[in-house]
Formats: sequence, structure tokens, C-alpha cells
Amino acid sequence: MALSRSARHRTRLLALATAAASGFAVAAAPGAAPGAPGVGDSYFPLLGNGGYDALHYDLGVSYDPASGRLDGRTTLTARATQDLSAFNLDLQKLTVTSIRVNGHRAEFTRSGDEITVTPGKRLREGERFTVKVVYGGVPLPLSGPIVFGSDYGWMKTKDGVFVACEPNAASTWFPSSDHPSDKATYDIRIDAPKGLTGVSNGRLVSSYERDGRSYAHWRERRPMATYLATATIGKFDVRRGTTPGGIPIYVAIDPALPTGPVDVYAITAEATDYWSQVFGPYPFEETGAIVDDMPQAGFSLEVQTKPAYSAVRNETTIVHELSHQWFGDSVSVERWKHIWLNEGFATYAQWLWAEHKGTRSAHDAFVAAYNARPADSDFWKIKVADPQRDTMFASAVYQRGAMTLQVLRERIGDKAFFKLLPTWTKLHRYGNATTEQFVALAEKVSGQRLGDLFHTWLETTTKPPLP
Repeated sequence: MALSRSARHRTRLLALATAAASGFAVAAAPGAAPGAPGVGDSYFPLLGNGGYDALHYDLGVSYDPASGRLDGRTTLTARATQDLSAFNLDLQKLTVTSIRVNGHRAEFTRSGDEITVTPGKRLREGERFTVKVVYGGVPLPLSGPIVFGSDYGWMKTKDGVFVACEPNAASTWFPSSDHPSDKATYDIRIDAPKGLTGVSNGRLVSSYERDGRSYAHWRERRPMATYLATATIGKFDVRRGTTPGGIPIYVAIDPALPTGPVDVYAITAEATDYWSQVFGPYPFEETGAIVDDMPQAGFSLEVQTKPAYSAVRNETTIVHELSHQWFGDSVSVERWKHIWLNEGFATYAQWLWAEHKGTRSAHDAFVAAYNARPADSDFWKIKVADPQRDTMFASAVYQRGAMTLQVLRERIGDKAFFKLLPTWTKLHRYGNATTEQFVALAEKVSGQRLGDLFHTWLETTTKPPLP
């Protein structure tokens, strides 16, 4: 995720609202128990759900831009990780009208954003099961300074909706296990008024118009975190093709946006191919971009396969979001406290791009960022390895994260450093990872002990001396 220039100046303070774990009186079958209502992430205790592993989402989204109403049908295929008498789904605000488990009607109750589902008979550990949820209502975006002071999630536009959900807004539009540690594959079917285009993740399976409606079916075959899913709808000029390296590309741009010097299609193609050389093979079936007219969103997001931009952003932002396809999308955080593994790496990718283009070395970018913040700046007071929910997207996570990588590069040398990056993306491809795992791999690849380096740059709350 990258913030716009104006959004950098917005306040990022947010009072941490810690929700009490919901309690439901469920009569457990012998040997079975309810799944936990959350995965235990310290930043979002009730996001995600215990007792099962999400495998695939089949999402049907019918949207009316005039009223803002969404009618949805979600079929989740999952595997029980324990004997289950009940389990939870995350869903904010929208009204559930029916739930079926393995085709049979199931009882359900609600407490806040938690839906507790009680199937007619227990689910056994290892059993694959399906959950079909019918629901509807008017999705509302989340707001507050957690994401640069901007609204985020399901955001109504002049002609449709812009959907960008990091970190906790996927459950504003579909029921899910809404945490990046529970990835799944997706089919996303979008139904909107005729003349509008529905754009989502992966490859377009089919699209057609009938009876005054426009239909699009997208399929993401690679595991994806919930916050990276999108169902953006609007009027778009679409350009399709392949990058010079042969990767399919799909770029959708709102025709209402002014044209300028930024060729989103060309930069996307070039950067995808270049990062494939530096970070390892491109991990997905398609690359691209969604460029919408959404001025209320002061950020861009690394939507899997098609980064979403709320305006025509500059080249630096585009290469940042595309690098996230490796760092954040394919290799996702195991808990949100490790967010620097996404944002520090993507910021460092901007420095590498400038170096590649010959405009500034990564070393000079590091020194400039370091010198720009005096020792008494609040920038140095954030513990990047665990920045806390209210500052998880603060500039220190981005910039100091990137500084850490440059210091690492200068310590271990280019040969080891540029071996480390593709080794990391290969080792954790389509999975989740932690800071501790990155440190261990860096030590293994370099043959050096690096604990002091990572402690100094990620865990201290004072300005480190230049190495």
C-alpha cells in the first residue's frame, strides 16, 4: 500500500478499540468444540477464525450503484482443523438471510462483526465442508486514521465502487476468515448495470451483457489474502496484452481521469518484467492495474494481480505496488505486526528502481531519508518490528524498513543480498512469513550473524548511528 503525497500529512493517531471476545452458548457435540472467534492477532484480535482453514471462496456480488445496495452469495469451501460444533465468519454490518453447511440449513447468531454458525451435525477434523451464505445491504467503508486518515474498503464512486480493503475491510463486503494468515483461491462473479465493468483478481473467465445487466467472472487460482480481493465496478477503458516478458496484462482506467505523462500500462509491463528478474519469477497469472476516480481514498493498494489506484499515480507508486506482488501478496505476513515485510520491502523497491533507472543509488536514497529526520523526530520512536495498530502504516514502517534493507545490503554485499531476495520469495511463495524467519534466512544466505543489525534498525526507538 502506498499513500498519496497529500495523505502523508494526515494524522495517523487512532485509539485502539480492543473488542472483547464474543461468547456464544453452543451445545457442543461429544468430542467437538466451537472454533475460536479470531486467530489471535494482537492488532485485530477477532479477525480470522479458528477451527478451520479456508480453501476457496466463490463470491457472487450483485451491485446497484444508485442505491448502494449489494446482494451477495458467498460459498466458502474449508477444511476443519478440529472437531467442530460451531465456527465463526467475519462480516461487518450486512444482513445475513440464510446459511447452509454442506447443503443443509444451519443455525447462526450474530455478535458485532462475528457470525457464529452451528451446523446440524458436527464437522470432523480434516473434513472438507462448504458454507453458503446469502446476505445483503449497503456496505459502508471503514474510516479513521489507521489508513492515512482515509476511508478504505467498499467505497462508493460516481459510477460504481472502488474496493481496496487493507487491513481489515474485506468483511465489509463478504463473509470470510478475514486475516492474511488464512489464504484461499477465489472465483468472483460481479453483476452490475449494463455499461459498467467489474474488475477483480486473477484472469477474466467470461463477461457478457444481458437484460440490462453486465456480468463478469474472474478467477484467482493462487492463494490470496482476503484484504487483497476486489470487486471494483465502474466505467473503464480496458487495455489487454502481454508484457515484453510474456506475462498477460490487464489495465482498466476510468475515462474521467485526465491523461498525463504517466503511461500506466507501459510502466506496469516494464516493472513487472524487471521485478521478475530481481525478486524471482512473477508469482501470478496476470499483472495489471485498476485506476479509478476516487479522490476520497488517499492511497493505492497492492490488489493481487491488479494494484488499485484511486487516481493516476506516479511511476514510483506503480513500481511500489507491483513489488508488493512478491512482498505482501505472494509472501504475506503471518501477523500484522510484521507489516514492514510488506511496506519496507516495497519502499526499498522504489530505491532499487531509481538505481536501475540511473537517477539515484539506493545508498543515496538511504542517506537522504536518514538525514531528513532529526534525532528528536517521532519517526524514530516507532518500533518498526511491532509498530502497533495505530501506527502500522506510519512512514517509519516504510522508510525505516527500507533503511534496514540497505544497511543489510551494505553489510552482506550485493552478491548475498540479491541472492537473498529471490530465495525469500521462493521459500515462502503463496504462504506467510515473519520477521524472525527473514532474519534467519539472511544469516543463512550470508553466513553472518545479523541480530545486532536487525535489532538496531527494527526494534530500537532512537535514531541509530550511520553504519
